[in-house]
Amino acid sequence: MLYIVQTALELGFQYALVAMALFLSYRVLDIADLTTDGCFVLGAAVSVTLAAAGHPILAVPAAMAAGACAGFVTAFLQTKLGVPSILAGIVTNTGLYTVNLMAMGWKSNQALLKQETIFTLFRNTGVGGSWNAILLSGAVTLLAGGLLVLFLGTRLGLSIRATGDNRDMVRASSINPTFTVTVGLCVANALTGLSGAVVGQAQKSADINSGTGIVVIGLACLIIGETIVGRSSMLRGAVAVIVGSILYRLVYALVLYTKVVPVDCLKLVTAVVVALAIAAPTLKSWAAFQARKRKALAARKEVE
Repeated sequence: MLYIVQTALELGFQYALVAMALFLSYRVLDIADLTTDGCFVLGAAVSVTLAAAGHPILAVPAAMAAGACAGFVTAFLQTKLGVPSILAGIVTNTGLYTVNLMAMGWKSNQALLKQETIFTLFRNTGVGGSWNAILLSGAVTLLAGGLLVLFLGTRLGLSIRATGDNRDMVRASSINPTFTVTVGLCVANALTGLSGAVVGQAQKSADINSGTGIVVIGLACLIIGETIVGRSSMLRGAVAVIVGSILYRLVYALVLYTKVVPVDCLKLVTAVVVALAIAAPTLKSWAAFQARKRKALAARKEVE
C-alpha cells in the first residue's frame, strides 16, 4: 500500500504540471489548446536526449524553452493567420511528431541507461531516502505553481486573465490581445514541456507515443481538483490542479491494484468522467428544469 501511495504522489506531482498548463490555457485564457500531447513528448524528448549527452540539469530549462516555442507557433497560427484555436493546436501537434523524432535522433524512443538524471543526482545527496523522487517532483511542481500564481498577479498576468474574460474589453483598454495570448500559450506549453522533462528523466525514457491522451488526463485532474478545492482564485486554482492530479493518480493506482476495472478500459473511464464533469452544469440545469416542470404539471392537475 505504501508503494501505491508513493507512486501516486510522484506521478501526481509530475503530471500536475500538465493540468497547470491546461488551467492557464483553458480556464484563464479560455483557449482549447490541443498542442499538449505533442508538447509533452517534445519536453521528454529534449530532456532525455540532453541528459543522455551528459546535461541532465540543462535539459530541464531546454525542454521548457522547446515547449514555449511550440506554444508560440500555436499562438502565431491563431493570432496572425486567423486559424481557429482548436485547429491551430491540431496543426502544431501534427508537426511536432516529426520534430520529436528529430529531437530523439530520428528514433521512436530514447532511453537513458547509465547516464545521470536530475533524480539520480538528487538521490546521491542522500536527502529524503526512499521519498527522494517524490520530494524532487513535489519541489519542482510547487515552485512552478508558486511562480505561476505570482506571474498571474503581475500587470502582464492580469492582462492575460482579462484577455480570457473579455478580449474586446482588453483591446479597448489599449492592451494588445495578440501579445497576451502569445505569452499565455508560451507559458502554458513551457509548463507542459517541463512536465515531459521531469517524467522523461524519472522514467529514463522518452517515446514518440507517450503523449497520447495527456490532454484528457490533464483535464480530468483539473476538473477533479476544481470539484474538491474550487476555483475562486488563482492560488486555489493552482492548488486544485495539484490535488486533482494526486487524487487521479491515487485512484488510477488503486484501480490497477484491485483490478476493479480492466486496464484496457481506463482511458474510456477517464474520458467519460471528463465528459460528465464538463457537462455537469448543463446536466444540473436540465435536472432543475425537469423538477420545476414536474411541479408545474402537478399544480395544474390539482387545479383541474
